[in-house]
Amino acid sequence: MRRSFRLTTLSAIAAGFAVFVLAPSALAFGTINWLGQHAEHEHITRWGLASAGLGPATLDELAGKAGAFGAVGAPDRPDRGLLGVKAAHCDGGDHLDRPGYPQSAADAEARLQDCRAWIFANLDRAVTDAGGLARSDPASAGAGCAFDGKRRGSAKCLVIEDLGLALHATQDFYAHTNWVDRPAPGPITVENPPGLNHQGPAPWLDATANAAFPPGLISGCYDGFPESRYCGAGGPNPRVQHQNLNKDDGVIDEQAGVIHEGETRRGRVEGNFQRAVAAAVADTKSKWAFFELRLRQTYGPARAAEILCLIRSDRPAGC
Repeated sequence: MRRSFRLTTLSAIAAGFAVFVLAPSALAFGTINWLGQHAEHEHITRWGLASAGLGPATLDELAGKAGAFGAVGAPDRPDRGLLGVKAAHCDGGDHLDRPGYPQSAADAEARLQDCRAWIFANLDRAVTDAGGLARSDPASAGAGCAFDGKRRGSAKCLVIEDLGLALHATQDFYAHTNWVDRPAPGPITVENPPGLNHQGPAPWLDATANAAFPPGLISGCYDGFPESRYCGAGGPNPRVQHQNLNKDDGVIDEQAGVIHEGETRRGRVEGNFQRAVAAAVADTKSKWAFFELRLRQTYGPARAAEILCLIRSDRPAGC
C-alpha cells in the first residue's frame, strides 16, 4: 500500500491551515498549491534535477506532486516536527550593524552555520544509507515511502528522504537569506534589510569550494505566528523578520524555463524572487553532483554506478 502523504480534500485544508497557523517560516518556497504558495519546492527540484536521470516515479517521491509533499517537502509537513527547526529552513540568522541590535553578528552567523551543517549532515546520511541499496530489495523503487521521520521503509526511501531534507534547506537558503537580494529604495531598516545582490549559488554552500562565510549574510527572525507578535515587533529593538526578507512565493514554470514575478514584498523588488529561484535551481543541481561525487569516493566507481542506477530507476531489478 502506498504510504506517501496523500491529501484528501479535507486533510488538504487541515494541513494547509496547520502550516499557515503554526509556522509560516516553513512556507519558504512553498510546498502546497494554496495560501499563496505554488509548490515552489517541487518545481525547483524538478528543474534542478531534470538532467539527473531520475525515473518519473522516483522524481515524484523526491520532488512531490499534486496531493503529496514528497521528500523535499517533508520539512513543511505539519506532522513531521520540523516546522520550527531553524536549521531545516535557514531561519534565525538576523542581524543589522547598528547599536543595540538584539542578536550579535556572531550569533546570526552561528544560526546560518547550523543550516549549512544540516544540509551536509543529510547529504552524508544519504551516502551512508545508499550503502544498503540492493537489486534484490523489492521496495527499492521508492514506492511506499513515508518521509515521516521514523526512519522506516526501503533503503531507497531513506536515501530519498535524506536528499529531500538537504535540498529543502538548500533551496530555503535562497528564499530566506539576503544572498541574492537588492533592497527596496530608501533607507536600510529592519523592514528593508540590506541585500548582497549576488547571482547564482553561494560558494559558501559548496563543500568543495572552501569559501569563507559571506560578510553581511543574514536571514530573517522567525519565532512564531503571527509574526507581528514576535522578534521584538512593536518594541524598542525590533529584529529583521522573516516576513521582511523572504522571497517565498511566485509561479515557476520549469518546463518552459520561466520564473514569474515574485509575490512577497521582498520578492517583488528588482527581480529578487527570480534570482532566488535561479540560484536554488542551480544549487539543487550542484548538490546532486556532490552526492554523486561522495558516492564514488565512498564506494568506488563500480559500486557507485550500481547505487546510482538503483536510486534513479523505477525498475531497479534491471540495474
